[in-house]
Amino acid sequence: MAPVSQRVRFGDRELTVSHLDKLMYPETGTTKADVIDYYARAAAVLLPHITGRILTRVRYPHGTGDVRFFEKHAPPAVPPWLRTATVPSKTHADGVTYVVADEPAALVWLANLYTIELHTPQWQLDDTAPDSTRRPDRLVIDLDPGEGAGITECVHIAHLVRERLEADGLIAYPKTSGKNGVHLVVPISGTQPAEQVIDYAKALARSLAAAHPRLVTATMGPRNRIGKVLIDWSQNNPAKTTVAAYSLRGQPRPVISTPITWSELDAGNTGPFGPEAVLGRVATLGDLHADVTTPGPPLPVAAGR
Repeated sequence: MAPVSQRVRFGDRELTVSHLDKLMYPETGTTKADVIDYYARAAAVLLPHITGRILTRVRYPHGTGDVRFFEKHAPPAVPPWLRTATVPSKTHADGVTYVVADEPAALVWLANLYTIELHTPQWQLDDTAPDSTRRPDRLVIDLDPGEGAGITECVHIAHLVRERLEADGLIAYPKTSGKNGVHLVVPISGTQPAEQVIDYAKALARSLAAAHPRLVTATMGPRNRIGKVLIDWSQNNPAKTTVAAYSLRGQPRPVISTPITWSELDAGNTGPFGPEAVLGRVATLGDLHADVTTPGPPLPVAAGR
């Protein structure tokens, strides 16, 4: 059994981690020590996907299956070495100060605060423009099956989306959402305002919904999704965030939002993937989303053709 607390060192950082025997996933006996261990071991592949981006964290102080809360504001008593960034906000006159995780010790510090999920926007912090004119360097298409639909339907719709994207010179990289759906992450140039990215994603979703009305919806709400796959284009709103690649999810079991290949998606090999499976995949395959961390081409002006 892990000790209740201990001092750990990551490079020049030394910090105390506590309550290591706390059950974070009661169904599997997964403790806070296990969560910390996963994030420390996954740091090399996870950090490139979140470095330079503000973090919204989902914390489970009593483990999954109990109360959770989304946290944007950096918590009190942030250590001096941990990077933070204050971003203008329509609801907070002084802006919102976020945590920015750009080193392994930051992930451990966050996990010690019962953080399970890590979510980021599609833009980077060096973009100081107002929301509507921020310049995202990623486009995200979230395929979310409604009641009566599942992974088979998601795979079919993923290929329809992929074909549209490829026609516009864009490459989509799939990952599991860690829940029921699939995310397609597309590196883009980071030179176009968020409004243009949203318009492109919305037009693509609505075009496919019009072409395949029995299979696809671009409209939110559970009633609109029965037997269909929602193409959620709204993830590209600069005020919204998407779960990061290699982040744990707050499910009954420790499941991870995992990069996969298109051939795996076609074969229905979408997990769920746990920590050891993901770390094993990384050791064998490397980071399947490594190309997502570098800019891609610009979006075409005419969207959703």
